[in-house]
Amino acid sequence: MNRKLTLASLVLSLIVATLPAHARFVQPAPCKNAFTPDREIAEGKKSAVEVYKTMPVLPDSSPVTQYVQQLGAKLVEYAPGYKWPYSFHVVNQADINAFALPGGPIFVNLGTIQAAETEAQLAGVMAHEISHVVMRHATCNITKQEGQAPWWALGQLAAGVLLPGAGGALAAQGVGAAAGMTFLKMGRDAERQADLMGTDIAYDAGYDPRGMVQFFEIIQGKYGNGGSQFLSDHPNPGNRTEYVNAEIETLPPRPHWVKTTPEFTKIKKIVSGMHAYSAKEISSGAWKRSGAVASPPASAQPVNFQPSGQWTPLDGSGFYVQYPDNWQAAEKAGAGATIAPPNGVAATASNGNTVIYGVIIDDFQPQQGADLAAATQQLIASIQQGNAGLKAVTGVDDVRVNQRDGKSVEFLNQGASAGGLTERDWLVTVSRDDGSLSYLFFVAPQKDFEALRPTFEQILRTFRVKS
Repeated sequence: MNRKLTLASLVLSLIVATLPAHARFVQPAPCKNAFTPDREIAEGKKSAVEVYKTMPVLPDSSPVTQYVQQLGAKLVEYAPGYKWPYSFHVVNQADINAFALPGGPIFVNLGTIQAAETEAQLAGVMAHEISHVVMRHATCNITKQEGQAPWWALGQLAAGVLLPGAGGALAAQGVGAAAGMTFLKMGRDAERQADLMGTDIAYDAGYDPRGMVQFFEIIQGKYGNGGSQFLSDHPNPGNRTEYVNAEIETLPPRPHWVKTTPEFTKIKKIVSGMHAYSAKEISSGAWKRSGAVASPPASAQPVNFQPSGQWTPLDGSGFYVQYPDNWQAAEKAGAGATIAPPNGVAATASNGNTVIYGVIIDDFQPQQGADLAAATQQLIASIQQGNAGLKAVTGVDDVRVNQRDGKSVEFLNQGASAGGLTERDWLVTVSRDDGSLSYLFFVAPQKDFEALRPTFEQILRTFRVKS
């Protein structure tokens, strides 16, 4: 036997053995898109506010909403690519549907939860919508529209023109059917991509990846092709069952899939007794008269951060400062406070109250014997420990704050806080007589930081440490 041939065969065998045994859906190249991620997030948040105005969204306190949010959080851990600020909401509507707005807000109709037979099916639907966000299908569609500027298109969405299930002729035509505005009504290529990526996300989260296509088959069996708004808004690209099953074949087999859970069973009992509004009832405003009107979460509310021009004092236990009188201050025990414009502080399930606009004032006790520079570095390390995305974009510079030595440094934090936008932060530390630090941490989305800088600088000029 030829020794060279034998050696070559062995090398080839080793190479083949190291290749992955399975392939999976590969995300297509990014489409042409006129939106930056920050702008996409901001416009999606504005649109989410309009959904709350025109549709009966269940409050975050609802056990149904909390369940959907927990399921969504589990799924987005496995969403590839950019870390969009996903949020999950339940629309109290009987029609079976779900839709994703640009930048992360995802809405699931109550009728969809009522129709799902297993948690894997509901997870598949939600993973499908998450995939639309990942691949930016909505803003890609807007960018492709000829003769319409992106801000015009989203402005029409914000006006409520396209909201699915809003009633009347628009609801019958599906998402985005009016005025040629089709960016929420996905084409078959986008649907196929979301099917395949959604299958992979559900698989990675441990769910039976057949759940999504099972749900589509349930709806198709009940309504026929295109007979429901869900199928109208999520058209079958053709051979959906076949290509999803082919995708599942590329995934490593698992001995056990999650098909359903006790939590899903509990929620199914709750939703089975709930009245979901029809499109006609929503169009008539009957849901508003019932008093069941949820407010948008603070993170979705527009923030008017412009100062009034009048300033008010905050005389704290360890400091004194002035701030715009149309902002709000909450003093904490010790030497701290949070000062923010209305809606500048958002409540999040994972982080509690999170500042998205404003300033945090607090104190910090460094290791014994540390000078101002070392103490500031210790504080920075402590802050970064809980904010892995926080990266300094300036040096640590010397400053004077009302005759006291201080240090100043600025950061960027991608996708930070409940606002979900790239955040710019400014840390100023001030020495205290006992060796500790007082510090001010100014926060705003990067896009608004320079507009707020004069206000932040004026707050800093008024800041005084009490001995």
